[in-house]
Amino acid sequence: MGYEAAASGASALGLSPEGVIAACRAVDREIAAGVTPGAVLAVVRGDEELVYAAGVADPDASEPAAVHAGTLYDCASLTKVTVTLPLVLGLIDEGRLTLDTPAASLLPEFASGGKEEVTVGQLLTHTSGLPPLVNLYSSHLTREEMWQTVYRTPLQAKPGTRMAYSDVGYMTLGRIAEEMLGVPLDEAARDKIFGPLGMDSALFCPPAGRAADIAPTEYDASAGVRLHGVVHDENARALGGVSGHAGLCAAAGDLVRYARMWLGCGLVPAPAAGARHDAAGAETPRPRLLSRAAALASVRSFTESIPGASRGLGWALKGDPLDASGDWMGPRSFGHTGFTGTSLWLDPERDLAVVLLTNRVYYGRGKTVKVLRACVHNALAAAVVTNQRF
Repeated sequence: MGYEAAASGASALGLSPEGVIAACRAVDREIAAGVTPGAVLAVVRGDEELVYAAGVADPDASEPAAVHAGTLYDCASLTKVTVTLPLVLGLIDEGRLTLDTPAASLLPEFASGGKEEVTVGQLLTHTSGLPPLVNLYSSHLTREEMWQTVYRTPLQAKPGTRMAYSDVGYMTLGRIAEEMLGVPLDEAARDKIFGPLGMDSALFCPPAGRAADIAPTEYDASAGVRLHGVVHDENARALGGVSGHAGLCAAAGDLVRYARMWLGCGLVPAPAAGARHDAAGAETPRPRLLSRAAALASVRSFTESIPGASRGLGWALKGDPLDASGDWMGPRSFGHTGFTGTSLWLDPERDLAVVLLTNRVYYGRGKTVKVLRACVHNALAAAVVTNQRF
């Protein structure tokens, strides 16, 4: 899709063509500047969506293929909010646990080093006191030994007293989901999230035959290969490619479906227009992935007593240190980023969701898409056409 096609699709979303083109140009500028070799931008409002793809997936390939709407990206930490969060919220909806449930009551091995008091809610909001990272990949441990290392990770702060973004916390939540659901995390994601939402391309551990559809990430100097179809996160890779903090591989369309569920307060997005009514012409009822209560609670602040933090359940809220919403998205906006250069941001007041997928680590970890995210979000928030006055 070029600028003309993007502009022509803008009106269906209630967006100005100029604003949509500005967002697309921001993507192209960063590609030209060597920040990322390619990108896919998807914009959602109501039942409409617009997708802009630019650049190439692998510029070092003998015949570099253009990025397209179906290109799969390593979503990195979007796994936390796209897989682990809804699985845990679903367990709360089912009455099987609460935000105040101690994690150690679900994973007895976790009860060490003062972690007996850490709750599920604190893990979700990154207020558990756990450190950001633990190094599993440099060891020669078995998978079970790696998990024991995760469980034994000591706290760095008293639970509930500070916000520190933690992969370790979401590794733990992923294991809790597996234990309670009785299946591996990737199977739970497929059956409870990807299938119901129609996220047809989303998966963990893509088979080798899918490599041509996947944007490669970083060159791994230790292995002498570029990571392609293999999860970028070292700990997730060491654990076999499936973890609660990273491992998801998805296309923009998958995340569009997921975003629509959140804009709909937990409702599964409607199917194609022609399939929304039964044989008698009645509108087909839409099932729920999450309760309205869970969806609304997840996007309110649970960290008001912690200076400098603004976290919901899983999500970064407006004003959080990891807020990537830009300047113009509203005070109720929320979202999440991924280390590889991915992000999903939503502004419920504008009924707007923005998916931005890049493989910015292709050129090394020194590249950043922080400015790109802000420029894209600003342009699209400014593009919303309304007749409202102050």
